[in-house]
Amino acid sequence: MSILPHKNEEYSTKDYWNQRYTQESEEGAFDWFKSYADIAPIIRELIPNKSSRVLMLGCGNSKLSEEMWDDGYKSITNIDYSAVVIEKMRQRHEVARPGLEWREMDVRDLRFDDGSFDVAIDKGTMDAMMTTKGDVWNPPQQVVEDCSKEVDETIRVLRQGGIFIYLTFGQPHFRRRFLTRPGTTLEVRELGEGFHYYLYILRT
Repeated sequence: MSILPHKNEEYSTKDYWNQRYTQESEEGAFDWFKSYADIAPIIRELIPNKSSRVLMLGCGNSKLSEEMWDDGYKSITNIDYSAVVIEKMRQRHEVARPGLEWREMDVRDLRFDDGSFDVAIDKGTMDAMMTTKGDVWNPPQQVVEDCSKEVDETIRVLRQGGIFIYLTFGQPHFRRRFLTRPGTTLEVRELGEGFHYYLYILRT
């Protein structure tokens, strides 16, 4: 199997990611969109307290968590539904960054108590669930349900006054529908020059 899927829809399947992570080297890493260096000033602005409890949604083998740890954020829980990548990441960091926590878990069914975290970060996970074929203006019902479950679960596990940070290339007219909830506020920032990324900041 090639690292790249034959069809974009495979990005939304657990089998694809398990096979991909099995094939990749032990030190393999992949970051969707921006690197931490690109967004560090924004992260420091949005999360000024480095003891904040951070939940990384669909961590994969991204370097975001390790680079945030190295920058002083010492309470990061990483989840992914691929048991393969969770075990690889646990072994990779258990000595150098022993405080990073790694748990096999689906973003649509978070096994945490209400109000467990101050911050949640999604950097490409929701986008992977949107790769199913269909009209981007009227996505398939499964996509709507999956993305809505992620957002609902994320809001549930955030404390009152918490923040959900979502980085994507998805424009507001395609993403806002999933991120609008009563009792919350949504801020959208456009990043980059030429090809734009969008940072959605949902405050509970």
